[in-house]
Amino acid sequence: CSQWYYPLLVDKRKKTSVKMDLILPNEGDFFMAKKGQTFRRYSLELKLEAARLVNEEHMSIREVAKCLGIQNKSQVQVWAAKTKQGMSLEPVTSKRGRLRTTFSSTEEEMAYLRAEIEYLKKQYPNLHKE
Repeated sequence: CSQWYYPLLVDKRKKTSVKMDLILPNEGDFFMAKKGQTFRRYSLELKLEAARLVNEEHMSIREVAKCLGIQNKSQVQVWAAKTKQGMSLEPVTSKRGRLRTTFSSTEEEMAYLRAEIEYLKKQYPNLHKE
């Protein structure tokens, strides 16, 4: 997920301003979340049980959500559809940024950084002018 911050959005009905975040999940969809809003995370076992109840026991999505204490019934619908298609319900975690590298000596770190600079010079030759 990448986050973009919109500093000020005005709610015209209440005539107040609210800080909001635009969160872009990996699937390409986006939605607005209030600043500081937290999201519920469910265990893999609960997700699989909810999907099993919908697909095998033919319980309604609303009943399953209420029975298992899941706040959003559309989440149960997504889990059931994914398991029906054979997709995994494992959470997808993507590490952003550069991997942390540890060095045993200062010389080793300097050699690594020099190699990185040379690589970047080759990637972006127009930015480096001597």
